[in-house]
Amino acid sequence: MSQDKATVTLGTSGETAEFQIIGGTKGIPVVDIGTLYKQLGVFTFDPGFLSTASCKSDITFIDGEKGILQYRGYPIEQLAEKSSFLEVAYLLMNGELPNSQELSGFRDEINEHAMLHEALRSFFEGFHYDAHPMAMMVGVMGSLSAFYHSELDMEDPEHRKISALRMVAKVPTIAAACYRHSVGWPFVYPRVDLGYCENFMNMMFSLPSQQFIGVDHYIDPVAIKALNILFILHADHEQNASTSTVRLASSTGANPYACIAAGISALWGPAHGGANEAVLSMLSEIGSVDRIPEFIARAKDKNDPFRLMGFGHRVYKNFDPRATIIRETCHEVLAKYSNNDDPLFELALALEEYALKDEYFIEKKLYPNVDFYSGIIYKALKIPVDMFTVMFVIARTAGWVSHWLEMMSEPNHRIGRPRQIYTGYDSREYIPEDQR
Repeated sequence: MSQDKATVTLGTSGETAEFQIIGGTKGIPVVDIGTLYKQLGVFTFDPGFLSTASCKSDITFIDGEKGILQYRGYPIEQLAEKSSFLEVAYLLMNGELPNSQELSGFRDEINEHAMLHEALRSFFEGFHYDAHPMAMMVGVMGSLSAFYHSELDMEDPEHRKISALRMVAKVPTIAAACYRHSVGWPFVYPRVDLGYCENFMNMMFSLPSQQFIGVDHYIDPVAIKALNILFILHADHEQNASTSTVRLASSTGANPYACIAAGISALWGPAHGGANEAVLSMLSEIGSVDRIPEFIARAKDKNDPFRLMGFGHRVYKNFDPRATIIRETCHEVLAKYSNNDDPLFELALALEEYALKDEYFIEKKLYPNVDFYSGIIYKALKIPVDMFTVMFVIARTAGWVSHWLEMMSEPNHRIGRPRQIYTGYDSREYIPEDQR
């Protein structure tokens, strides 16, 4: 593959240039156009970077046509079934699955860095009680560089490791603090005797009068299993919008907390991290099971603005492998936690069944995706709707810091600088104010 060439010919001048075609371990080969301007004096135009590989990475592989998602070569199905989120986070950050000693050490490091600086309490007090949790997440994550600036030499691998560990460790603590600030509850400190997901649930829902997890009040394993699986499925997804944002910010040499805060901001967008929240809004709009045929018909009508949220995927053309995994967990959670009188859960299951049998959806391969199921699971676990994207942040931070670590370890990484097609005015002369 490395010997293959692509030839580009300019129709206006007839000039021709050859460019090397390069490939990775697997996946679609790419044309290396790094010298395109030098050879032909033109740039490429690719809105949304749909056909552009911006980097080389050995973290995540996706084959959308075949419904394949792999972390460091391991199929997502195997990781979701057999692994824990912390084990997957270690894998993403270090390239290999940890042995027992390495995993134990990693857990200890995460526990060590899970606490927040006490001064951050006053930082939270500066937010209005009804501030969106994602707004608080962006602000607090970015502020960490003011509290932990002693290890910000990004040329030092040990400093990079400590920064990455801090973010993975602190993000559930920050997330829970955002929620508790919004409801006026006191903050709960992380506990070293609890796992990653158990700790988060305890920090979210414990009351001063009763610990959420204690001798007589244990969290249901069904909930922890669901959170572990959801965090694993959302941990990374190759060069998506937020990961690309983290890489672009990182290319400037910005501190890692600012870079991850930029990723959180990108994830906040409804077209990216807010899809599962949109699923619940759609279910509320449909309202009842008997209205499903009406809304299915509207979804098929190209002239109707209504769209079924949580069906199909931009990358996965046949099926979303993550949805296949989480579907069973979703049904387990609903069987344990859903209120039989809540029409939303009944509606969700009925819509799923309807779509899976409808010829139009089968033909178009519009199957329920991971967002459809994750929103339903979070609602069943009493996670507030405005915290859904925050849950995404907790999971995706492991992927973001892995890409950041990978990029910062490259010897000759360059600052990102996309080009543009200028469509403004041609040159014109300044007109004095009194002559305009």
